[in-house]
This record gives sequence, C-alpha cells and structure tokens, in this order.
Amino acid sequence: MPPNTTASTGDKPGKSGRKKGRKARLIVLVLVLAIIGGIAYGSYWSVSTVRASFPQTKGTLTLKGLSGPVDVKRDGYGIPQVYASSAEDLFMAQGFVQAQDRFYEMDVRRHMTSGRLSEMFGKSQVKNDEFLRTLGWDRVAEREYDKELSASTKKYLQAYAAGVNAYLEGREGKDISLEYAALGFANDYKPGQWTPVDSISWLKAMAWDLRGNMQDEIDRALMTSRLGPKQIKDLYPEYPYGRNEPIVTQGRYDELTQAFETSGAATGATGTGTSTGTPGTDGDATGTGTSSGTLDAADTSGLQSQLMGLHDVLDGLPTAVGVNGNGIGSNSWVVSGKHTITGKPLLANDPHLSASLPSVWYQMGLHCRTVSKACPYDVSGYTFAGMPGVIIGHNQNIAWGMTNSGVDVTDLYLEKLSGDGYVRDGKTVPFQTRQETIKVAGGTSKKIVVRTTNNGPLLSDRSAELVTAGKKAQVDTAAPDRGEGYGIALKWTALEPGTTMDAVFAIDRAKNFDDFRAAAELFDVPSQNLIYADTEGNIGYTLPGRIPTRAEGDGSVPAPGWDSKHDWTGYIKPEELPYEYNPERGYIVTANQAVVDPKSYPYTLTTDWGYGTRSRRITDLIQQKIEGGGKVSTDDMRQMQLDNSSAIANLLVPELLKIDIADKNVREAQKLLENWGYTQDADSAAAAYFNAVWRNILKLSFGNKLPKELRVKGQCLWVEPTGNTGPADENRRVRECGLRDADQAQPDGGDRWFEVFRKLMDSPDSDWWKTPASGTRPAADNRDELFERAMIDARWELTAKLGKDIDTWSWGRLHRLFLKNQTLGTEGPGVLQYVLNRGPWKLSGGEAAVNAAGWNAAGGYGVVWVPSMRMVVNLRDLDKSKWINLTGASGHAYSAHYTDQTDKWAKGELLPWSFSANAVDKNTSDTLVLKP
Repeated sequence: MPPNTTASTGDKPGKSGRKKGRKARLIVLVLVLAIIGGIAYGSYWSVSTVRASFPQTKGTLTLKGLSGPVDVKRDGYGIPQVYASSAEDLFMAQGFVQAQDRFYEMDVRRHMTSGRLSEMFGKSQVKNDEFLRTLGWDRVAEREYDKELSASTKKYLQAYAAGVNAYLEGREGKDISLEYAALGFANDYKPGQWTPVDSISWLKAMAWDLRGNMQDEIDRALMTSRLGPKQIKDLYPEYPYGRNEPIVTQGRYDELTQAFETSGAATGATGTGTSTGTPGTDGDATGTGTSSGTLDAADTSGLQSQLMGLHDVLDGLPTAVGVNGNGIGSNSWVVSGKHTITGKPLLANDPHLSASLPSVWYQMGLHCRTVSKACPYDVSGYTFAGMPGVIIGHNQNIAWGMTNSGVDVTDLYLEKLSGDGYVRDGKTVPFQTRQETIKVAGGTSKKIVVRTTNNGPLLSDRSAELVTAGKKAQVDTAAPDRGEGYGIALKWTALEPGTTMDAVFAIDRAKNFDDFRAAAELFDVPSQNLIYADTEGNIGYTLPGRIPTRAEGDGSVPAPGWDSKHDWTGYIKPEELPYEYNPERGYIVTANQAVVDPKSYPYTLTTDWGYGTRSRRITDLIQQKIEGGGKVSTDDMRQMQLDNSSAIANLLVPELLKIDIADKNVREAQKLLENWGYTQDADSAAAAYFNAVWRNILKLSFGNKLPKELRVKGQCLWVEPTGNTGPADENRRVRECGLRDADQAQPDGGDRWFEVFRKLMDSPDSDWWKTPASGTRPAADNRDELFERAMIDARWELTAKLGKDIDTWSWGRLHRLFLKNQTLGTEGPGVLQYVLNRGPWKLSGGEAAVNAAGWNAAGGYGVVWVPSMRMVVNLRDLDKSKWINLTGASGHAYSAHYTDQTDKWAKGELLPWSFSANAVDKNTSDTLVLKP
C-alpha cells in the first residue's frame, strides 16, 4: 500500500442529477453503512476504537520530563496555542500535541525519509526503499545531529522527541489512529520511539521535492534523441527579463568587496563565477555539445536509456510535500506601510504543493509565558508535524514567508565504471560502499549495496535496466573506453550535513532584519526565497541556501564525472547572495521568477527559472491599487491571492476569435470567449472551454513531436469524434498521446509553455504548428489551422464530459479537487478509501494563475496542486492577521477538525489568527494542562 501524497486528478465527469443516479448513490451509501455496521463490533470500525485515538483536549495530563505546567489552548478549529515557562517544555509539549493530532502522518514520513516504508507496507515498497536508502537522507541527518547543530537546537530536538514518546507510551497502534488498526490486518507493525534524527530527516524530504531543475536536466538530454538544438531552444526560451522583472531590482554585486549591495544602480558584473548562459545560447541549445564541455550528442543512445530509467524511478517515488519536484511553486509578497491602510507592512504567502489529506501544514502557536534569553519564543504560524518550531509565520517582532527559489543545487554525472571503482582523471578510484538491509513486513529482508563516487551515490545501481544501459552507453570520443559501462551519480547539496534546523529556531526568535539574515545564512537546504516584514515598518528579501559554483558547464545537463574540470568548485558565500531591504518601490514580490538579472550578477543560480507569469500579475495588481496614492488593505491582499486571471488566455483568445468556424456547434462554443474577462471562476463556461482548447493546442503542437520517452505511455487523452456535427462515437477511438505530466508541470505550474507560445505566435508557419491528420480530422499546416482543429476537438471533448448544452458547462465541473489520505486512502480497500478520503470540491483558478489550483494537460483537468495554505500578516496589529489551511488540524478521519477548513479554503476565505494572550483566550474552546 504505497504512500502517495499526490491526490487523484479526479478527472471524471460529474454524476447527473437524474433520479437513477441519486438512487444508485443511495444504494451505495446504504451498502457502505451496512458493511461498516456489520463489522462495527470488535473491529477497528467500532465507535469506541475510533474515538480512542482522538486527543484529549481538556482537563489535565501528566507528562514526565516537564519542568513546569504547560497550557495547550485550542480554538474552535482545534488549532493549538502552547504556553510554557521554558523552551524545553515548550517543544516537548509541541511534540506531544502534534503526536496527538498527526502521529500516523509523522510515522509514515519518517519511514519514507529513512527508506523503511517496507516495514509498514510490505514488499510493494522495496524498490522505493532501495532508492531512498541510496540517497541516505537519515544518514546525513545523523551527521547533522552529531556534528553540525548547536547545543540548544539539540536540546529542543530532544525535548520534542520526548514529547512524542510521552504520547506513545502505553499506546498500541489502534489507540493512535484508525490507519494502524487497519494495518493490523496485514502485518504486526508497531510504532517505534521517535528520535531527533527523525525530525531532521524531514528537512531532506522537503529539500528533495524542492530540489530545482533535475528533471529538466534529464528532459533536455532525452530530447536530443529526436530534436535539434533550435527545437530544444524553442522549448526552453530565455527568461523575459524585460517583461517580468526579477525579485531583486535595486542592488548589484560589488566586484571590489565581493558582496551584494542593495544601494546603487545595477551594474554589469562579470567573470567571478560560472557561465551565465541559458540553454540554447552560445550555439548549443541542449548543453550536450562541446561549448559547455559536457557530453557529445552524436550518439548517446545508451545514456538516453539510462536517463529514461532514472526518470521512471523518480516518477515512482512517493512525494513528501510537493509533486516530486514538478509543479512546485508559491506566491509571497510584502507591501510596505507607505502603501497600506494600516501604515505598517502587510505580508502574504501561499505555497503551492500537492493536495494531501491531512494537509502538509500544521498550524500552531508557541509562546514563552515570559520572553527572555532563557525562553525566547513567542511565535505562531505553520510547521510540519514531526518538526519542532515554526517554518512560516510571525513572532512578536517580524513576519516572514517562503517560496521555492528554484536555484540549481543538483547535478547528474555520468560515471565511467572500472572494476570496483570509477575513472577520474585517467585513474581508477575505489567506490565508497555500504550495505543496507531492508526489512519487509510479512516478507524476507533484502540486502543492497550502495556505491558512492566523489560526485555522490550511484542512482543507476537501483535499476537493472540502468545498469544494462550503462554498459552499452556511447559517449563522445574524449570519454574513456566503455569497459564495464557507465553509471549515473547525483551531486546534491542536501547530501552534505548542514544547519537548516538551527535556522528554523533562529528565524523564530529573530527581532530585526539583521537577525533574520543571520538566521538565513544557516538555512542550507532547500534554497528558498525569504520575504520579511517587521513591526517597525521595514520590509526585505534574502536568498539563502548552499548554492554551488561550477568550473565548467552551467548544470543544465548531465556532466562527465571522469573529468575533474566539471567538479563543483565551492559555494556562493552568504554575503554574495542577492537581497533587498526597504526598496524604493515599496513592495517585494516573489513567485518563483528569476531572483536577479544575470547582467548584474556573476554567478549562475539556475538556467530554469519559472517565467514570471504570476509575479508579473501580482506586481500589476499591487501597482493598480497604489496608483494615485491608493492604499492596500488586508482584504486586498486576500483578493490578490484569489486572482484567477489566465495569462495564456489573454494571449490566445484574440486570435481564437478570428478563426472562421463553419460548424455551428463549435461556433456556439467559440462565442463563449467573446467578452470573457479571462478569469477562471468555477462557474465559468468560458473558462471550461478555453482550458479545453488550450489542452488541445498543447497536444496538437507538441504531444506527438516530443521523443517517445517524454510522452504519456498508453494513455488516450480523450475519445476522438467521428465528425464535426455531433459528439464522439463511443465505438471509434483513436489513441493519441500528449505531453507527459512532468512536461506540463513546470516549477511554477506551466508558464514555460506560456513563454513558448508567446515566442511562436510571431511564426504562424512554424513547424511546431503542423500536425498530421487523425481520424476524421484534417492535417493542420499553420497556426490558424491548428487553432481551428483545437477548438473543434475541445467542443466535442466537453460535449462528452459535460453534455451538449453549453449552458450547463462550468470550469468547476472539470476542475475538481479530491483529497486523499496519503496511504490507505490511495491503495487501501474501498471501504477504507470511502472513510478516509474527501471531496470533490469545484475550484476556480488554474495553472500559472495567482490562484494556482494547478491541473495537468496530460492527465485531465482535475486539480493536482494547490495553494496549500494562505496567510496575510498585519504588522500593525498581529491579531488582525488572517490564515487558512487546506484541510484541518487533525489527521483523524472522524475528527471534527479533519477537513473543517477546506470549505472556507475553497471559497477563498481566511480565518482570524489570534496571537496575543488576550486574543487567544477569547477564542479558546478547549484547554489542556500538561503537568510534570
């Protein structure tokens, strides 16, 4: 039963309202209730068993190890605010409370990060465990704990673990959660003790899902099997710095001081780092030619096979907080007091992650009764169940938000194998090896050997296909003889021990921007855009992270590991990283766009930024509001988060309306686009039709032109209609595969494709517009012919999905969110899925919209990533801040707080966010006192 946090796309037509349908649903419901009722006695479905796992939220409990009493105050949504007199008591209580609400989720996560999923779920997870053991996240976490972290951080981690274990003491699995009771039928698994390393390892999982451009590295290399440099350049256009400005615009790199300065105009900085080219420049679109000093594209069939095998392995892994590195984006922005109604800054944040149940985020407050050097915490916000501290939020002085920076912190290396070692600068170097034993619930343990090079672990060892392909790989003439073949190694900053856990606590207690930047220096991985505001009225931004420098190449494609010229040469120093403080414009926007213009910065941060669609829109919304002296309110910030505007519709619709459509039914659908404001509201028929047209345009333009490795295998996008005058003939289907998920799900939700089409619109006769005849559909030879065919196909696709009457169409009927329990809700028995899962919700928004309810053209219109939470912090009065979570505080399926925030979240509403002691007391529903 694999733990897969990625929700189903749910791309199925909604049921009709006919009596027959209602009757069928009623019968199903009665049957389910009968089944549940029939096994209620003496089973895990019994009410007494289910309620046994619910947390005690009132009264008094004894917690061994506390030095004094701790108050846990929960509001009407079950969100806890913890009050203690010492920091150790505070974090011990945090561990206890999070275990009360979410221990099963915590347990699954730690088994994933340590490569021990098979211990819980059996032999189905052995392959995933092999790969995760090869990465060795928990081994790196152990080294961090032993050698890197401060003494205070270790104390807090120990206290947190003690709190979790205090909760576990004396409890069997069925007393902890419903899922353990269900697992008890399959194996005799019992939860073990929590350790500080379990908490640290979660940071590695977070870093993995936010790791940057590794998938693009693989894709570009795979594209060389079918596409030339010019075509690949078309698919990876340069970042539009002139249209979508980077985050930092008021600063420059000072060559003399070798530091980034925030004052003064930007000036050209050259040559102290690595190449600042982008894919497709300098005569080599793919980076596989000699200009970047990497692999020759003349004959890389073996490498193609290896990379495809690696791609399949990566796609099969469970995700932690994102969509396996794809589709990861976020919005954050801060507006200074000179532009706000309050006269103090407002800060907004909404990270875009895969939809999971429970939500990846856990809301809580951590308050020292008296803030002092001994107990310096008064902080509230979002954290992860399983980790002490607060990740995003505010304390009594400052507020902060995060978005994924997308900087390139991973490189793949092709390694020449030779006997028990690998070739490096003409000599054979022995592997570092270790043996790992994977225990399997209900099965036989399996032993594996992990081999590591100077560039990292050999990922290729985890697939027999990769090993075979490596023996056949053909590379350039400068490479060593093939010998025993080639392997693929991963160089990744997160595989070195770091101090991110120190950073979490340092940010939580920061008092000003200097403190904040000092804390950010400890934030090794993942590299995030950090925005800042404080109660004194200051705003700021800083880019933290361990970001490598390269002697040759730009990290955009795999490099030859046998040549030390391609090694990493070090890391960008903290003082050299871009930042801003109180910029003259009065606001800062981060939405995965470029951090800084390469003309004013010497280092290559990445060649694969998001293309700035959302950042441009947010900037426009702020500017529209403040033009003429207007002021921004908290609700204005909320409304900006809900902006559904489609940038690609703004580009394409004027051209679509020019197409002369003969078929009256298609013309009827085309008319929906007239006078449409390009907003993707859930009740919009125009949004439904446009997104169907966009999906068809993508399929016709690119789906059958990409290499076979990058297409959806064996998947029909839809039923092919037999004519232009009616819906599809169910007896005639044509298999036409489109873009695979990873090609659609770019780091910020697809706006690479927006930029691709923006460039192509000026070339109406480009080969990309040409598509062959299919079924009854004629070939298209230019842009307008392809647009016409896409509109026809979209009309009959929606006829099949939503009905012939366009008055019944709506975007929300297509664009639905299903929330699934991360393990048994995806692969468990049907009754369990019924009990654990929730939905659907009909959502507004879309890919690369500010309200980024993302979908994927390869798989349908169902929602696959979402604003996982939303917050707006009011630095004038912190008690007037607002927040919301995707689901609820609880991981217990029958709890009132399982999904009690979801309806409001779907409507774009925010909840009051109490912070001061008085405000918390006014909103407290339950109080639990923990005593020594």
